[in-house]
Amino acid sequence: MSAHDILLKFAYSDATNADLRTFSVHQLSSTSPLQSEVLYKFYHPATGLANGMTTFYRKNAITPVLETAGQIEWLSEYNAIVHFGLDQAPIRQLRRAKKPNSKSRRFKACGCEYKWKRVGSGDDLYCVDARGKAVANWSQEKLHLRVATKAENILDRIVVTCLVNLWFLRLALDDVGIMYSIEGIDSE
Repeated sequence: MSAHDILLKFAYSDATNADLRTFSVHQLSSTSPLQSEVLYKFYHPATGLANGMTTFYRKNAITPVLETAGQIEWLSEYNAIVHFGLDQAPIRQLRRAKKPNSKSRRFKACGCEYKWKRVGSGDDLYCVDARGKAVANWSQEKLHLRVATKAENILDRIVVTCLVNLWFLRLALDDVGIMYSIEGIDSE
């Protein structure tokens, strides 16, 4: 990771009934940490319900307009289908464990495999490629997602899989045995 990384700040609502799936992602300026612009918006209208549709929007670089980038169709708190434009993937494909006791969660993007790992027992995460090179890291304290510029072509996947992993951490679903193996759904 370098000084040229993409630095994103997740901005959640202060409302007491706010849903974790409704938030904005601001790209922070590399020259001034106080300057930022909205790069993504996630909106989940069914606050408090396990099911529903989370729509995510991405800023068009040419026309600074937020355009629909995809949706997460929640079937329950731990089951969903994620639509990235025309591509779709069950949530289990975005959170696969290689081994039954593994705490890391794998996903594929552009034909390559990536893996999210927890830092210690906290809520910080980092993502590595198949060679073990860091492509992203999440700081829970700062609500920052730092993404290497080499992963810019899979930025949607990085942001969405980060959200999905944070969702499972918040619900403590990883700790009660809800996880996905490469073969499908297995409970530990």
